[in-house]
Amino acid sequence: MSLLVFIPMYNCAPQIPRVVAQFDNPAVKPWVDAIVCIDNRSTDGTVEAAAAALADAPVPTRVILQNDENYGLGGSHKVAIEFAMANDYDHLVVLHGDDQGSITDLVPMLEAGAHEDVDFLLGARFLPGSQLENYSTVRTLANHLFNWIFSAVSGRRLHDLGSGLNLFGVDRFADGFHRRFADDLTFNYYLILALAARNERLAFFPLTWREEDQVSNARLGRMGLKMLALLGRRLADRRGFFQAEHRERPRASYPATEFSRWSG
Repeated sequence: MSLLVFIPMYNCAPQIPRVVAQFDNPAVKPWVDAIVCIDNRSTDGTVEAAAAALADAPVPTRVILQNDENYGLGGSHKVAIEFAMANDYDHLVVLHGDDQGSITDLVPMLEAGAHEDVDFLLGARFLPGSQLENYSTVRTLANHLFNWIFSAVSGRRLHDLGSGLNLFGVDRFADGFHRRFADDLTFNYYLILALAARNERLAFFPLTWREEDQVSNARLGRMGLKMLALLGRRLADRRGFFQAEHRERPRASYPATEFSRWSG
């Protein structure tokens, strides 16, 4: 197995050194072949902070890419998926750069061989066994509500619609089913609905999730309206929804420029 960890970054200079430090853990080291940090045009020195942290990280290959434009979180996912496919990685782990989640939560699943039995391992903040630190009651209740609604619409029990720690089987994206999904923060909602509709093999695992000095780019009310709108489109056109164009600005490609690379 070859495993690439994708770290999306946007204005997380204070947190990214802590995220990179997670790879010093002896339990993590045997599993990770490469890290690709993908910066979405940060303005606070995130790229420089990541470069300083990655220079001595105990991972064989470390790369920093900078999107040529701000593509949004979903757009950065598409850059990472293309990078993983182009470089023949079997699995892609998404670990957000704001240090809310810990990659160590994935290790027990890898040790148990869960990644061999399913194609998508999805971290779930609201699964029994998960721990939430400083996570607001309002956000918790809203997430439980939307988890229930999305489960009802998809016909499959969904414990989280998109946390910051997930594992994807890279070959499952070969047909490009994800490319027309929105490039913004709603990308994960389109993705989870598609996985359910495609009957993909997926499993959820518990997380420890914390809020300390992170700055969220998601506004609860506005995000809730977007989620209801996409669910409405899904219900209105069950057959055509996943073939439709959901991006505000369709792109033929998502170019990114290499900022730094280390090997060995």
